[in-house]
Amino acid sequence: MVNNREHVEAVQRMQNCIADHIQEPITLSMLAKAAGYSPYHSARIFKEYTGKTPFDYIRRLRLSRSAIKLRDEAVRVVDVAFDFVFDSHEGFTRAFAKEFGLTPKQYARNPKPISLFMPSDIRGYAHMLEKQGDEKTMSETAKVIFVQIVERPARKLILKRAQTAEDYWKYCEEVGCDVYGVLSSIKEALYESIGMWMPENLTPAGTSTYTQGVEVPLDYAGEIPAGYDLIELPPCKMLIFQGQPYDDEHFVEAIEEFWKQIKDFNPEIYGYEWADADAPRFQLPPMGYRGYIEGRPVREINARKSAA
Repeated sequence: MVNNREHVEAVQRMQNCIADHIQEPITLSMLAKAAGYSPYHSARIFKEYTGKTPFDYIRRLRLSRSAIKLRDEAVRVVDVAFDFVFDSHEGFTRAFAKEFGLTPKQYARNPKPISLFMPSDIRGYAHMLEKQGDEKTMSETAKVIFVQIVERPARKLILKRAQTAEDYWKYCEEVGCDVYGVLSSIKEALYESIGMWMPENLTPAGTSTYTQGVEVPLDYAGEIPAGYDLIELPPCKMLIFQGQPYDDEHFVEAIEEFWKQIKDFNPEIYGYEWADADAPRFQLPPMGYRGYIEGRPVREINARKSAA
């Protein structure tokens, strides 16, 4: 894929238009107006950059949004069908069953992990391919890191392992980029889905350092998606780093700058030490409005000395 900045911005405008009008009729003319190109050219570059035609993208996004509504709210299937611009209850049921392998009614009664369509900001992805940053962009990325200590209870972790991946991009090459959609569908999740670097004691032979997962309650007894693992994590403390907000288009630079800033961070200034065996180091999905966020397990130094 050739990274044409004008095309990337046009596709992002179409994505924004779809998100803003997902519960309304959307026409190719609307998308072309948002893109600033002819309908034919708009549809062509949209598929080039997202891998989907505009209307396949819209259909999958509507079905995923409807699934979340059925999972989280006491609503009638027919109302959800019309909320997301399906012509009939029957048409919605057929489309939902084809997408997720069960009917909307079955899913509402017993939500199970399904593969939700969770599209990402195309500008950030395309920018990553060529890293077309400049000095000004780099200087405007996160300069202040906020730090806090949070408690994590004893819990379980549902995760999908790769074989050799050490970062997100290699992970996607090995297992695909749809794992986040599956994890985000798990209703009992304690927190949002995360990317993780697993400590050696939680990395079986032949599996990757980097994984994706979601934490669920210790008494979780729901379905485990095929190919995923379920492990227990003890209670622990996590040191959370949070950078300043940044432009989503430049998330690669923002994360790289963030890593430079925390590389030599010493938790002892807070009375803690790293406790990497207690839990995975994790990253939240990059979202510019809140700044990049990572967590790493720590243990109080005094508590360790007292135990000794």
